[in-house]
Amino acid sequence: MKLVVAKSELQGEVAAPPSKSHTHRALILAALANGASVVSSPLHGEDTDATLDAVKALGAEVSCTQDGICIHGGCLHPPAQEIDCKNSGTSIRMLAGIAAQLTGGTSFTGDTSLCSRPMKPLLDAFVEIGVSVTAVDGGFAPFSVTGPAAGGVVHIPGDVSSQFISALLISAPLSIHEMTIHLTTPLTSRPYVEMTRSAMKNHGVFVLTTDDGYHVPAGQHYRPANVTVGGDYSSAAVLFAAGALTGDVAVTNLDPADPQGDKMFVELLAQVGAAVFRRGDGSIRAAKGTLRATNVNLSNFPDLFPIAAVLATQCSGTTRLYGAVHLRFKESNRITTTSRFLRGMGADITETDDGCVIRGPCQLSGAKVISFGDHRIMMAAAVAGLIAEGKTEIDDPGCCAVSYPAFISDMQVLGADMRIV
Repeated sequence: MKLVVAKSELQGEVAAPPSKSHTHRALILAALANGASVVSSPLHGEDTDATLDAVKALGAEVSCTQDGICIHGGCLHPPAQEIDCKNSGTSIRMLAGIAAQLTGGTSFTGDTSLCSRPMKPLLDAFVEIGVSVTAVDGGFAPFSVTGPAAGGVVHIPGDVSSQFISALLISAPLSIHEMTIHLTTPLTSRPYVEMTRSAMKNHGVFVLTTDDGYHVPAGQHYRPANVTVGGDYSSAAVLFAAGALTGDVAVTNLDPADPQGDKMFVELLAQVGAAVFRRGDGSIRAAKGTLRATNVNLSNFPDLFPIAAVLATQCSGTTRLYGAVHLRFKESNRITTTSRFLRGMGADITETDDGCVIRGPCQLSGAKVISFGDHRIMMAAAVAGLIAEGKTEIDDPGCCAVSYPAFISDMQVLGADMRIV
C-alpha cells in the first residue's frame, strides 16, 4: 500500500491525539505503584501497546475501563518470555531500567530498526551499578539484564538519548539505595526528562537536580495515581504546519501548561510569520501568512525536525535547523531521511552534521517518498505533498500508527486530498 497526496487547502478543527510520551510514562509508573491507577485517554498506538504488553508480562494486572486503562502494579518480576518492544525506543530503554532493578534476568528484543538503535551507554550504566548485562551485538538489542542493581553513583552521556536518563530516574526508587546520575556530556531533549520528573512527582517520587545531573533519594515509593493523558504537541505540530502552509486549522485537546517541549512549534510558527491564534476554549489556530526564514536550535525538540524542515521550504530566505545530531539515532537517521525526501521534491536543502540548511521559498513537486518506516518522516512528507505540484506517493502509510493512528482520517476531515491505494 501507499499514500497518495495531492495539493489541497485545509480548513477546520480536529483534536490532537493523546501524547505518546505521557502515555508511556503513565503506563510504566502505574505498573510500579503498589495499588490501582487509572490511565484515562491514553494513546492506543503501536509503541504504547508495546509498553502495555510489557508491563503485563512483568506482572502488572491490566484491565480496560470506560475511561481508559486500570493498572494494578507493585509486584513486578522478570517474565518467562523475552519482551519484544517492536519499534519503541522509549519502551525498551525505560523497561530495561526497571528490569535492572528486579531479581533475575529479563531479555529484550525489537524489530530491525529498534535493534539498530544505540543502547550501549545505558547498558554500560547498568554494569556500573552492579547489573549483569549480556548483549549479542555489544551495544544493541537483543540483550538481557540480570539484577538487582546495587544503586549508588552512575555516569552516562546526556547527548545520545534522554530516554537513558529517564530510564535510570524511573527505576531508581525500586532500589533500597539512593542513586546519583552524573551526565558526562550536556543534556539534549531536556523537556523529555522534565516530563519524566513531573510524572514521577505525580506518583509521589521526587528527583533533585545537581550541578551535573540528578539525585534520587532513597526510601521513596511510587503511589497509585489516576492520570488523564493530554494531547500530543508533537503530532499537533503536523496539523499546525498544514494549516500554516495551506489554509486554516484549529487543534483542540492541548494543555498550555503541559511540560512537553514540542509546544515551542507554536512560537516558531508565529516567529516565521504564520497567523497563530490562541482561542478562549484553549485550542490553537494556525493559518497562512507571509513566511520568513529563521535559525532554530532543535537540541531540545528533535521530533520537530522533519515538519520544521517542511515549513522552512516555504520561508523566504535561508533557514538553518541545528543542534540535533542525536536525530541520527531515531527510527531512521532523520537528518538524512528528511533531507532526502525534500531534495527529491525539489527543495534547496543541504544536510549538515546536526541538521540542515534550506534556502526558500521552494517550489515543491510531487515525488515518490520512502519513509523508512518512520512515522514522523511519513507525516512530514504527507504535509509537503499538500503544497507540491502533482502527486506525492509515500510508502508504508500505516507507520503513522506509532504515534498518530488517525492521522490520515483527520487530514481528510480537514480537506486533504489523501488516499491509501
